[in-house]
Amino acid sequence: MKFYFMHLMPYADLDLSYDEKHDSAWVTLPNTYFDPKKGHQLYNRYLDELEYADQLGFDGICVNEHHSNAYGLMPIPGVMAGALARRTRNVRIAILGRALPLLNNPLTVAEEFAMVDNITGGRLIAGFVRGIGAEYHSWGVNPAFSHERFQEAHDLILQAWTQAGPSVFEGKHYHFEYVNVWPRVYQDNPHPPIWIPSQGSSETIEWAAHPDRKYTYLQTFASVSTVARYMKMYKEVAARHGYEATGDQLGWSLPLYVAETDEIARKEAKEHIEAFLQKFLRMPVEMLLPPGYTSVKSMVGALSAKAGHSMKQTIDSVIEEGKFICGGPATVREKLEEYQAEIGFGHLLTLLQFGTLPAELTRKNMEIYAKEVMPYLRNVTSGKAA
Repeated sequence: MKFYFMHLMPYADLDLSYDEKHDSAWVTLPNTYFDPKKGHQLYNRYLDELEYADQLGFDGICVNEHHSNAYGLMPIPGVMAGALARRTRNVRIAILGRALPLLNNPLTVAEEFAMVDNITGGRLIAGFVRGIGAEYHSWGVNPAFSHERFQEAHDLILQAWTQAGPSVFEGKHYHFEYVNVWPRVYQDNPHPPIWIPSQGSSETIEWAAHPDRKYTYLQTFASVSTVARYMKMYKEVAARHGYEATGDQLGWSLPLYVAETDEIARKEAKEHIEAFLQKFLRMPVEMLLPPGYTSVKSMVGALSAKAGHSMKQTIDSVIEEGKFICGGPATVREKLEEYQAEIGFGHLLTLLQFGTLPAELTRKNMEIYAKEVMPYLRNVTSGKAA
């Protein structure tokens, strides 16, 4: 199993009483809640944490894309990846991802990712997403074209990375006479690894598992039963196409907190994970899943995966569902080993900073996890995961 430190870069200084006036931390929350002086401090703190993960021996660090919200301050994750490219030496840098359907010119992603891949000497992991429904409100993009714009943008980027240029691309949404990206990607076998994060879209799983792609499917924040269901679906799609999916094609992203004992871990994490659940994740369903964004089948799945993303969720409820792992080192190791044996994922992406968790507790969490959890699980799962 491989271990990644994923950061959302939330606006941790958010006035948590915002919900007395506003119904969401996304799209409609006035940007007057953002203080640039505090933003300056947070961005640099968060970059320090990601760089520290390299020193602690993580396999990778992860940044991602969200717009117009307090939940994640990375509308352009390539800026963060570029800053990290020169300040890290060993970790892979996963951009999870760029929301392809939002873009008028996907070649900007082909160029941006190729630059990071060259600077790092091939440490880039390319993440492609459709983006959650809220992003379509923020960018004014019709969600009904989400799937076809995503797939067409993907095809254009792969053409730019794998075909000698200049070449021509003619699609329904994108037309280019000269596809000729400079620089070329550093990883050319045949391109950087591609990961597909999702909330649980059956169409996305079918597409990612197809033999033409065999991309790593990454299940984002969800109960362990939901993760098991969707990863089983991926394996079934692979089997239907005549091959066996490996752990390297399956990843899980979730928040985690480890401290000296179970009691200390719960006490230190409670305030901050509940702020994450009740304040930062808060949004109405119509914002998360706008009409046309997904099929009825996938909407049912996504609603199931996101059930409980409400003001009522507590540390106890998410621990019970397996959405949040919290405890002393022995408890965390036991839970992760149990879940990995059941599900078979090969990549574990942990949010070791979440909500309002301060810098000192984030570093403590990272250090105990790296020293007392990761080494043990590398040994016991190395033969199973990938």
